[in-house]
Amino acid sequence: MRDTSKIFEHAIEEHIRVIQALHSQRPVLERVAAEMCRTILNGRKILWCGNGGSAADSQHLAAELVGRFLVERRALPSIALTTDTSILTAIGNDFGYEHVFRRQVEALGVSGDLIVGLSTSGNSRNVVNALTAARELGLFTVAFTGQGGGAMANLADEVLCVPSTATPRIQEGHILCGHMLCDCVEKFVCQEQLADTEKVAR
Repeated sequence: MRDTSKIFEHAIEEHIRVIQALHSQRPVLERVAAEMCRTILNGRKILWCGNGGSAADSQHLAAELVGRFLVERRALPSIALTTDTSILTAIGNDFGYEHVFRRQVEALGVSGDLIVGLSTSGNSRNVVNALTAARELGLFTVAFTGQGGGAMANLADEVLCVPSTATPRIQEGHILCGHMLCDCVEKFVCQEQLADTEKVAR
């Protein structure tokens, strides 16, 4: 086998550089976390969509909220629009792949919901279309993108740009940011519910 040490060293160094650069995105993350908490406490839900690795991240992060991230608490309303093969293939066949998320937003989204679109380029047409439909319906829109933001940067209420053009590094940044958001939502939503329960008990 050839020497792989340079490959590993380069990947680790690039990962660390990109992750450290996310400090500049903290204000965006704080605003998104606050909006996610507000969404759930108002009885609304969080939607997620993306392609390929970003589809996997969408499912992963939706599962963290419906299941649990770190603490025992009630399930939180969160849906990945990437999981139903019958819906995805029917819409792809009948309307075109660029509409696979938009149609689901039209079916499931209501004013007060929040949607997170993930695209390393920021230009995935089906995610762009989903955010466009979400804005029309009154959803709060969040874009997870790479450097520059692409077309999604002009469509979202909040844009998280991971400062890299390398797809793997961008996806690694996305999942870290998603985990931090899940941590915030879980803690603050549960604290709010606990405070309400204590008020009723008194």
